[in-house]
Parts: sequence; C-alpha cells; structure tokens
Amino acid sequence: MSISQIITKIDGWVWGPVLLVLLAGTGVYLSVRMGFPQFRRFGYAMKNTIGKMFSKQKAGEGEVTPFQAVTTALAATVGTGNIAGVTGAIVAGGPGAVFWMWLCALFGMCTKYSEVLLAVKFRERNDKGDWVGGPMYYIKNGLGKNWAWLGAIFCIFGALAAFGIGNMTQVNSIASSLNGAINAFGGDAAAKSFSMFGEQVPVTSLIFGVIVAVVVGMVLFGGIKRIGSVTEKLVPIMAVIYIIFSLVVIFANIKYIPQTFGMIFKGAFNADAALGGAFGIVIMTTIQKGVGRGVFSNEAGMGSAPMAHAATSETEPVKQGLYGIFEVFMDTIVICTMTSLVLLTAYCRLGDGLGITWGGDGDAQLIQAAMGSVVGGKLGALVVAIGLSLFALSTIISWSLYGSRCFEYLFGTKFSSVYKIIFLVLLPIGATLKIGVVWDLADALNGMMAFPNLVALLALSGVIIKTTKEYFSDKSKL
Repeated sequence: MSISQIITKIDGWVWGPVLLVLLAGTGVYLSVRMGFPQFRRFGYAMKNTIGKMFSKQKAGEGEVTPFQAVTTALAATVGTGNIAGVTGAIVAGGPGAVFWMWLCALFGMCTKYSEVLLAVKFRERNDKGDWVGGPMYYIKNGLGKNWAWLGAIFCIFGALAAFGIGNMTQVNSIASSLNGAINAFGGDAAAKSFSMFGEQVPVTSLIFGVIVAVVVGMVLFGGIKRIGSVTEKLVPIMAVIYIIFSLVVIFANIKYIPQTFGMIFKGAFNADAALGGAFGIVIMTTIQKGVGRGVFSNEAGMGSAPMAHAATSETEPVKQGLYGIFEVFMDTIVICTMTSLVLLTAYCRLGDGLGITWGGDGDAQLIQAAMGSVVGGKLGALVVAIGLSLFALSTIISWSLYGSRCFEYLFGTKFSSVYKIIFLVLLPIGATLKIGVVWDLADALNGMMAFPNLVALLALSGVIIKTTKEYFSDKSKL
C-alpha cells in the first residue's frame, strides 16, 4: 500500500462515523442539558453580536475587540470549504446533504458557544502579555495539570494541521482559481512554466504564492492586534461580495426555489428520488457528506476558533460565547446555503447542461459554471476567483495564529517565530504542488484535533451549564 493510500485510509477512518457521531452527539448533549440556548437565546445572541458589531469597541494591550475576535475566527472557518467543499458534498451525497449540513449547524451553534465560553473562562496571559486560550488551556486550567498531556496532544495535531488545512491547501486554491480567471479572460496561465517534482508548474502559481507569503508575513509578525485589525475589514468585504453575487444568481433562478427545497428535503432521506433517477447515492453517504462538510466548514467542536476568541477584550465568557452562535450561523446557515442555492437552482434550470456527475466529485468549477450561466462566464470566473482567494487568504491568516499558538504552548513564546517562518516558507511551495495527498493528511490531522477537545467539552459540561445559568439568571443582563 502506498503512502497516499495509507493517508487516504486514515482520513476516511478519522472522518468516519465515530467522529461524526461524537461531534454531532456533543452538540445534541450540550443543547439538551442547557435547554437549547441557540434557539431560546437566538434573538439575544444576534442583538448582542451582529447588533453591536459596528459600535465602537476598545481593546487593551495583548487583546482584540469582541468583533475582531469573531472575525478572526470567521476568517478561518469561512474558507474554500464554503465553495468547493459544499459543492463536493452536494455532488457526492446529493441535494439532501444540505439538510444534514443545516441540522449539524443548528446543534453546532451550541458546541461553538461552549468552546468559546471555556476559552475565555480559562485563558491566561503569555510572556508577551497577550491573552491566550483554547482547548489546551481549558484542559490544563479546567481539568487540572494532570490532564495537560491531553492539551499537548491537541497542540501537536493543531500545529501540524495548520501547515496543511490552513496553509498549503489554501494557497494552492488561490493559485488555481486565479490561474482559472486568467484563462477565462483569454490568457494562458501555463504559457510560462517550470518543472517541479516532474510536473510543469505555471510561473504565475509561484508568483501568487510569494505574494501571499509576503502579505501573511506582514500581518502575522504584527501580532494578534494586527491580525484582528485585518480580519475585521477583510471578512465583511469577502462575505458581502460573495453573498451579493450569489443572490443575483438565486433571484435570476427564483422560480426554481420551491423545486430546490423539495430536492433538499426529499434527498435528505432518499437521494435518488430527489434526483429523479437511480444514481446509487445511499442515505449514509448523504448524511456523512452533509454532516462532515458542515463540521469541516464551521469547525464547531474542532477546537480551533476558541484560540481566536480567547484574545477578546470581553471579560464575560457567556457574552463572547454568543459570538460562537453567530459564527456558525453566518458560516453554514448563510454562506454555505448561498453556495447550495446557487448550484441547485442552476441545476434545476439547466439540468445535465450544468455538468454535474451525481455521486462523483465536484469542485469550484461547478459554482463558476452556475454563476456564469447568469452573469456570464468571465464574470462568473472572476467572482469565484476573488471569492476563493479572499476566503483562502483569510483562512491562512487565522490558521497562522492557531498553529503558532499551539507551537507556543508546546515550546514557549520565544520559539514561536521559528514556527511562523516555516509557515511562511511553505506558502510558495504549496502554491506550486499537486496536493491531493496533502488535503487528505490535513483533513485527518484536523479531525484528530477534535478528539481531545470533545473530551474536554464533555468533562467540563457542568462548568458550561453553571456559567450559562448564572449569567441568564441575572435579569439585569437581559
């Protein structure tokens, strides 16, 4: 068995039924124990998150505003998975995968709320005076020093996963999408190329990789405050651009909306019936693709986002936890749904002309074709290229923070610069490689991060419940 086959097999095991059930089950358990705060307190959460995002917020040394904390976390969660990943899940699992993605997000809101609450409650200052937190700290400070080894395991997986899921795969997507846009406008991205590991690589890919490395380096070495300052501007811009063009396509195909939702709900329990033929997509595939993509996109239960939220200037854990609810809502219920409706309404109008091979693979080119069918091929290619590039760039910036925080926990603050340099060097390399195996390895490491985090969430569920009840029992805060 080859290395790539072994990695693919490990990835399939990690993201198999055990992890998906544990992730979804933790969300259900916490939701039931707390009386479904993501539903009962949804209005309060939106009022105290998005309702206050553009009010003046202040942050001291070594911390960021609550808005900057959530945009840093959103920058990581809103990535290529929201476009290419969702498309792949729908094509492989059928339209019903969207239903399971939604369901996963509804419970994931409570999981993310709990992670963020614990991150703020058990955070600490590092040698530079920055607030640091996340699973490794709420394991150590919440469960006790005898459990510090579990936090170390989380950090090992996190530091390594950042090189893949938050670095090489993302910059490769940027290079590929921009090369695609060049070709769509009549250029030839492969006109000038060089040989690397036996493959011809466009020079433009290397150029894009170097540019990304320079931009990320300027942000990363500026510290948490500069990261927060960049993401608070970048995230709203990228989200608005993608949502506006998605709505243009959806409104152009608006008469197909009822048919689209019919396919989603019917396909949730019988994919072939929703597609009107025998495509051989079994229900377990539909569920696994929907739940897996939902978790992979919004990262609820993965333990990554709490590292960004821990830097907030907010001192009340519950109030910052509310941003976790908003984060999952924005990532999955809003942006992933945009991608789903763009693809499926276009399919309802164009049928097989869209080029979907149900039960097979799907990527961003299908979304490009769906958008292009309304706004034109060139503009469709440009919108997807810009969307993917901004999404991927924001993910790289945030994961550079996550990886360095994990490395810092293991080896100390003074060695974090070593990690940052390695992270930047890998960006031009990632832009020029064929990295299917890297995707699988990154997926596996990303999934492995979840196990220590979920153990901590369940073990500290009593703290989460008590802290939540105490906050909402004070009527003056409501």
